[in-house]
Amino acid sequence: MQIRTLKIYCDVVDRRSFSRAAAENGISQGNASHLVQSLESHLGVLLLDRSTRPFELTAEGQRYYDGVRQLVQRYSELEEEVKTLHDAEARSLVVASIYSVGIHHMSAFMQRFSWAHPRAEVQLEYLHPHRVHEQVERGDADLGIVSYPKDCSELASIPWRSEPMVIVCAPAHRFAAERSLPLSALNGQPFVAFEAGLAIRDGIDAALQRCGAEVSVSLEFDNVETMKRAVEAGSGLSILPEPSVRREIAMGDLVKIAIEGEPLTRPLSIIHLRDRPLSQLAQQFVNELQADADFAEETSLVLGTRSLEFGSSHRERPKHRAR
Repeated sequence: MQIRTLKIYCDVVDRRSFSRAAAENGISQGNASHLVQSLESHLGVLLLDRSTRPFELTAEGQRYYDGVRQLVQRYSELEEEVKTLHDAEARSLVVASIYSVGIHHMSAFMQRFSWAHPRAEVQLEYLHPHRVHEQVERGDADLGIVSYPKDCSELASIPWRSEPMVIVCAPAHRFAAERSLPLSALNGQPFVAFEAGLAIRDGIDAALQRCGAEVSVSLEFDNVETMKRAVEAGSGLSILPEPSVRREIAMGDLVKIAIEGEPLTRPLSIIHLRDRPLSQLAQQFVNELQADADFAEETSLVLGTRSLEFGSSHRERPKHRAR
């Protein structure tokens, strides 16, 4: 027996009216009466005593109503639960990001996105670069924010922006008064480096080598926030994405020095599973992130000469792509 028929029977009993129950269910009074008669025929008993006005429930009708009402209510709750679950999934988004996208700007963007989409549940996780790719490949994250993306069969990438790289040092460093330096000036200097095996480390090492500069690596980290603290503490110079050090430079905790000659940049992209179309919420996130003014590319730092994007021409890359 169809749940809809059982619901109409319950509505007829609750309203003590065929006409009101029919109107609520979008059918004619005659159809409502016919459905109840079909139930009685199926059960072989009278459910309603129509000899009185309004009708009365028979003993069988009362027992049937008590049992059916629970079934109808449970089915309605189940439908609502399933619909709510679908809506929650459609309105939820998990984003995995490398550490160095600019945590302060990213936090501000997340707040604005949440205000603009109050029903959305958006979760942002900062992870090691290879973990970002793993999360997206496994479907545990809907989007990943990475640098130096590489095309592969599982993942597709959406270009986001390109960031200039700069030399950074503590305010007490002897280079702090310099506005710009060639990379060759870093020869022999203590250096806070990215962890070996990361694409950004490979690119910086290659650029230094081309300029004949051999730095003395004092510390290695996979987390740009930790690298900044080490540079502030006087552990050495470093080369970092300019947007990731803006806050420290503005506060006077770090000094940035432009790189003379061919500037270095790192490309950032948004990755997702190639065979899974972006949800409407995910597409909105991508669109708004690309348009966000706080993440506008500072082209004035890279105009005039050709930029070198480490990941675009370097062929040997570890499986875990870097920041």
